[in-house]
Amino acid sequence: MEEDPSQVSETNNTNSSMEGEERDVESNPLIQPLLKRSRTLSSSPMAIVGAKVSHIESLDYEINENDLFKHDWRSRSSAQVLQYIFLKWLLAFLVGLLTGLIATLINLAVENIAGYKLLAVSSLVEEKRYLTGFVYLTVANFVLTLFAAFLCVFFAPTAAGPGIPEIKAYLNGIDTPNMFGASTLIVKILGSIGAVSAGLDLGKEGPLVHIGSCIASLLGQGGPENYRLKWRWLRYFNNDRDRRDLITCGSSSGVCAAFRAPVGGVLFSLEEVATWWRSALLWRTFFSTAVVAMVLRAFIEYCNSGKCGLFGRGGLIMFDVSDVTVTYHAMDIVPVALIGLIGGVLGSLYNHLLHKVLRVYNLINQKGKLHKLLLSLSVSLFTSICLYCLPFLATCFPCDSSITETCPTNGRTGNFKQFNCPDGYYNDLASLLFTTNDDAVRNIFSTNTSTEFHPLSLLIFFVLYCILGLITFGIAVPSGLFLPIILMGSAYGRLLGIVMGSYTNIDQGLYAVLGAASLMAGSMRMTVSLCVIFLELTNNLLLLPITMFVLLIAKSVGDCINPSIYEIILHLKGLPFLDANPEPWMRNLTVGELADAKPPVVTLCGVEKVSRIVDVLRNTTHNGFPVVDEGIIPPVGLAIGATELHGIVLRAHLVKALKKKWFLLERRRTEEWEVREKFTWIELAEREGKFEEVGVTNDEMEMYVDLHPLTNTTPYTVVESMSVAKAMVLFRKVGLRHMLIVPKYQAAGVSPVVGILTRQDLRAYNILTAFPHLEESKSRGKGN
Repeated sequence: MEEDPSQVSETNNTNSSMEGEERDVESNPLIQPLLKRSRTLSSSPMAIVGAKVSHIESLDYEINENDLFKHDWRSRSSAQVLQYIFLKWLLAFLVGLLTGLIATLINLAVENIAGYKLLAVSSLVEEKRYLTGFVYLTVANFVLTLFAAFLCVFFAPTAAGPGIPEIKAYLNGIDTPNMFGASTLIVKILGSIGAVSAGLDLGKEGPLVHIGSCIASLLGQGGPENYRLKWRWLRYFNNDRDRRDLITCGSSSGVCAAFRAPVGGVLFSLEEVATWWRSALLWRTFFSTAVVAMVLRAFIEYCNSGKCGLFGRGGLIMFDVSDVTVTYHAMDIVPVALIGLIGGVLGSLYNHLLHKVLRVYNLINQKGKLHKLLLSLSVSLFTSICLYCLPFLATCFPCDSSITETCPTNGRTGNFKQFNCPDGYYNDLASLLFTTNDDAVRNIFSTNTSTEFHPLSLLIFFVLYCILGLITFGIAVPSGLFLPIILMGSAYGRLLGIVMGSYTNIDQGLYAVLGAASLMAGSMRMTVSLCVIFLELTNNLLLLPITMFVLLIAKSVGDCINPSIYEIILHLKGLPFLDANPEPWMRNLTVGELADAKPPVVTLCGVEKVSRIVDVLRNTTHNGFPVVDEGIIPPVGLAIGATELHGIVLRAHLVKALKKKWFLLERRRTEEWEVREKFTWIELAEREGKFEEVGVTNDEMEMYVDLHPLTNTTPYTVVESMSVAKAMVLFRKVGLRHMLIVPKYQAAGVSPVVGILTRQDLRAYNILTAFPHLEESKSRGKGN
């Protein structure tokens, strides 16, 4: 959650006109988003993407049905259509293959780096060289954190954090600059290896979702920006619509690679990140995750032979609890419901506290890159001190001879760590702290070990990881929220299992699984995908009924308190995400009233003068302009001049027309063959070219441009009496960038277009700033 201070100050300077206004509660910097907004309907399109402030735009998910697209669609042969479909599936296969390979690489690197580090420290502890062991662990973690943070701060700020909120925003229709570039991908991979190996309280699950999305984006556009492949058929995918589908496949593949859960990956995209969905996309995402699962399975089989160093234990099931039989009786409903209730409350509390911590981190990170590094390294030092020193406070317990597992263990893995204990004894707290995060989860999920962990050790573990979970997320390294939340939830779940004792038939390890699921549902507000992910993680289908019960309770409780953690981060970053459900008070406002609160709409003629186009592009920041023709003879009715709304033309297409010098000496409409000689539909689908790169001479200023062939003749329009709530639902579900407002009454002298709505105009925060009286109806609605 870092920002470039120079960019932030520039953004804030645009709001200097607000100084004369009366300050209200929302002017408090601890309540507002991290980027301040002017009190207008369409606020400045600035947001924090990754760790830097960027100018953002909406994406063109709507098909631009201009004359070139219609001709291309009519002229496609059956063979071309089959090639296009084949390439869609081929790219989905490559997304799954590459995501699986990179996930395997990350797992190999993390397990070996962290494993050899822990083995070295274990040998020092075994020799009673405690201070040397402490220095070794601290320095190793410090160097690994420095490596990850340095890459994020100086080479790819967008690689910091999980990346999931930005992916949600992209799939919602918001362009997030540099979020899926080659440099971001490389830094995300290397930074994740460094940060996870450093023992920080974070996981690689969120970064893997981002990595899968980066791979999908780069494949779809033919490579990095400066080295794109210009293969003819690949260019068909270089548009926002197909890129969106590929990134959806990438995010599913990332979840599958993280949890080895192919079905859970598909459901995660459907429930959590994707705004737009269809059955064809469902099949392709499932295909991608199936490829990931096969790649992971192949490498696990290969590594089981010992050819991958310290990596190789386990299979596709990460935290297997299938060896215990799950039985219930009526009394178990109470503790299971209690786990869900606790998960909802603690998840909401975690979201609230993390919200405050991220604001404090923002103030620190505004001071510069050095402060970002120092913050990350300070968290690393604190983490190392806690992980090494706290196990010395625990009591050593004798090994139980009835347990088949090796006890005690001094290796990298093992459920009964000897640490500083004498032979025949183990340190239960070291089994949770002095290990990798994956092994800690595996240990705390272990079944048939009812006496392994002391309640005080679990309480220390829970409190510590609550603190670490709050202070680690937000530093300048790639980080995921899944694993920290699983660790916290499993601790209180197992504690509750100990408290229940003989009053329940459910194993303590299963209580830990339910606790982890409840906290994730209470914080992230996922249900269906989370349920399937946990079933694939634990390989125990008998857990399904109580897992569903716990998730429903935790989500319901959390929704009553505050938004999900990803919604909070989206709000903090200022990304204009459109929620699925409009606010109730939006039904009291019409789109015509929204248009009245905006400056007059800027329209262009069907055949427009070059000087007029240059003036509009130079003096406005709009990305779409209605094209209106006057003096048209209608096909029906009186033969008098009428005004026609021909459609909407995009700013990018106007820039292309100017760059290609598509000028006419006189005002006339062009023939279809003239347009096809200058443009192709594929060119118009690409998001390239800036107005600043255009050069127009004085003589060319007097020429004309025929905008008819470039105009989307089928834009979505709404009548001015439609409610904002209804318009917002349409805007979001169709994936629009612009929505035209037409008048309710048609008459001579009345413009055929009243206004134009964009994403910013439909955001609740922006509407309330322009219509403060709606705040009262909002408060009354909550009171009722």
